[in-house]
Amino acid sequence: MRAYSGTETLLVLSAQKPDLVLLDLMLPGLDGRALLPKLSGIPVIVVSAKAGVEDKVDLLLGGAADYVTKPFESKELLARIAVQIRNGTAVGRNAVLEYQDICMDTSTHNVCVQNQPVRLTKTEYAILKLLMQNPSQVITKTLLLDKISEDTPDCMESSLRVHISNLRKKLREAGGRDYIEAVWGIGFKMS
Repeated sequence: MRAYSGTETLLVLSAQKPDLVLLDLMLPGLDGRALLPKLSGIPVIVVSAKAGVEDKVDLLLGGAADYVTKPFESKELLARIAVQIRNGTAVGRNAVLEYQDICMDTSTHNVCVQNQPVRLTKTEYAILKLLMQNPSQVITKTLLLDKISEDTPDCMESSLRVHISNLRKKLREAGGRDYIEAVWGIGFKMS
């Protein structure tokens, strides 16, 4: 289905809920930036000519699942759509991720361990979200760096270790045990 304005999008979404939304920021009427918060529970890939890091970070933290800069290759966009659909199937449409006694509300960015709020930095949140979306998989350092570079482009492998260490400490303090396991030489996974 297609919508040619932000207002039309809301009308279309009131009738049916798609698996994914490709959102252009430059929509007439209600623009894409204003529309994004109204699309909770649906993976949104923002498609825009704006290539600035701040724009990308704001939109990703504001609820976008991914961001593609125009012009783009069709194969890349199709791959990103496939990843979001796959993640949507694995995680479901629920905005809340749960792993043991960790609860993450992806719409509000709140994280609780044993019902106790835990304050995380943007990078720590991005790391934990990726790990919780794939709880049984080992996430390689390369993939982690690639994903969190959208939020923190200056993050290197050495600073990744610091972010993981800080995240593990915060979760351990709240829950009394370790939740993230290092897989030597490869990456990290939920323990």
